[in-house]
Amino acid sequence: MMRNEVLHGYLIHHRKYREKSHIVHLFTQEYGRVDGILRQIPPPQYQPVCLQATGKSELKNFTKLEILNQPVFFHGDAFFAGFYLNEIVLRLCPLEEAMPQTFQQYQLTLLQLQQLASHEQAALFLRQILRQFEHVLLQELGYAIDFSVDANQQEILPVRHYLFQLNDGFLPVAQAASRSTLSGSLIAAMQNYEDGRDFSHEQLQLLGKLYRQMISSLLGDRPLKSRQLWIQSTQT
Repeated sequence: MMRNEVLHGYLIHHRKYREKSHIVHLFTQEYGRVDGILRQIPPPQYQPVCLQATGKSELKNFTKLEILNQPVFFHGDAFFAGFYLNEIVLRLCPLEEAMPQTFQQYQLTLLQLQQLASHEQAALFLRQILRQFEHVLLQELGYAIDFSVDANQQEILPVRHYLFQLNDGFLPVAQAASRSTLSGSLIAAMQNYEDGRDFSHEQLQLLGKLYRQMISSLLGDRPLKSRQLWIQSTQT
């Protein structure tokens, strides 16, 4: 139950509802993802907003909307990356459950995306900030990975090969059977990672494979629209 609860956050998705209303999905500091009905034009994405929420059901009534900053416009890769962030927050974050680390990382990632166009190594910087966001999100959702042991609680050995499964962890396999096989030395590269630091080249290589697999299994059979659009845009 919310009664004139003040929320701070971002619009992550909206759709038309009846003649003058919209169903909006917010990512908020106080309650994580919150859904509701807004009887006015929705605010732009990627801009902090403040509003009031009232209601007992999963769909709140949103009123007293304030936009707190100048508008932010993303182009090119930053546009698709912003779309991707909002889509995985919408689809993976539970309703009305605070996710303070993810919220903080989301804000930081939006700031970093604003610097993308002027960055000397834009492609590497983009991989870095997306893996960092996924890392924080998956940890806070309860899917933190132990990179030191395999599914049988045996030490990860650099000379072995492993397959990763979401609920079991790293399963040892006889040999590098397919592209999804991971070398023990690559997995071991994550063991000295400290939160908040940049990932090394090896760590980015590992997490690129691993997090895509994890996010795909959590999403089930509905692939990400943002990823499909991103692929189409790079092909054209």
